[in-house]
Amino acid sequence: MVLHLEEVSRAVAPGAHAVLMVDQAGWHPSADLTVPDNITLLPLPAKCPELNPVENIWQFMRDNWLSNRIFQSYDDIVDHCCHAWNKLIDQPWTIMSIGLREWAYRR
Repeated sequence: MVLHLEEVSRAVAPGAHAVLMVDQAGWHPSADLTVPDNITLLPLPAKCPELNPVENIWQFMRDNWLSNRIFQSYDDIVDHCCHAWNKLIDQPWTIMSIGLREWAYRR
């Protein structure tokens, strides 16, 4: 997470400030985490997948390509996950339909 935050920090324009929404994964709110000065972490409430659409992406991948199988090795897991990810990125409309939140566009 520290390396990720450092990478994001370098991408923030000089004089700008980034706000990153993070879920409640154990390494996100860690007291040991060093957050660069040009980033603020905004934690999402726990157990609110409707606020974090990527949770539904992971569920879609598990339901369609990764569940109900026995993996033979670590490399087998990585290979299956890469295959599932590549199948997903070939379906941008699927990603959009999973991540879209109708309530977010109400006025």
